[in-house]
Amino acid sequence: KRQTKQQTHIIIIMVNSTRFQNKTIIVTGAGGNFGREGCIYFAQHGAAVAALDKNPSTLRVTQEEVLAKCGVAISVFECDITSTESVHSTVQQVVQELGSIDMLWNNAGYQGQIKPTLDYDPSDFALVMNINVTGLFVVLQAVAKQMAKQQHGGSIVNTASVAGLRGTPAMVAYSSSKAAVLAMTVSSAKDLAPHNIRVNAVSPALIGPGFMWTRQNELHAQSGSPYFATDPDVVADNKVNSVPMKRLGTVEEVVKSVAFLLSDEASYTTATNLVIDGGMSGGLKA
Repeated sequence: KRQTKQQTHIIIIMVNSTRFQNKTIIVTGAGGNFGREGCIYFAQHGAAVAALDKNPSTLRVTQEEVLAKCGVAISVFECDITSTESVHSTVQQVVQELGSIDMLWNNAGYQGQIKPTLDYDPSDFALVMNINVTGLFVVLQAVAKQMAKQQHGGSIVNTASVAGLRGTPAMVAYSSSKAAVLAMTVSSAKDLAPHNIRVNAVSPALIGPGFMWTRQNELHAQSGSPYFATDPDVVADNKVNSVPMKRLGTVEEVVKSVAFLLSDEASYTTATNLVIDGGMSGGLKA
């Protein structure tokens, strides 16, 4: 029996390692925590990974971590998603280097200020929208054009947020931008369905622990919003207590949800938003 269990375990590992074999994926925001974990996951499961980020130093860290954990050299590209020229040029470089594009995790984004609406800087609001909405669209369109040209379909996942469903206090720009991402996902999914290109979204919330989780709680506590305590530890406890599962989600859990939507296992799924929040939003959907 021990031998059988061991053999089964080995087979499962081998199957997992080839889940995305012969597939090429673009991951934007690859220098951040989510993007980096995504690059590691898809490299571990056989995909050729094109990692995109505006920050070359964080890109190098991602490249080094993938190599250390997977023994695979991924391709990295410095790209500013707010520049149409930069995006189009990068997409062509990816095709030239890797041959085609099968999947896109459209993940780059900017949280923006955490301030109540009356105090929010309009210039920062515009910046959030430029990155999270216009930038995301430019990437989606450029990659979708390449997928349509290839004539063998493709799959796209946009990173949205529960903030886009609930309208998180003191995050008016971020919440607005993620609501726009959800609408963009549904509209583009319908437009691209005739090309056999699927478009879905993921909406995570309360993912941690880590620097971003801690820092967001600090900023919420400092925001002056009546919806948040002034002690960041109390803010954190209140957030977790609002989750039916009574815990934070992990970055890995988000990545696995993205992987499902990108995979052939979700071949009849498009225009869908997968909420990853431990039940906090109570089934709200865009």
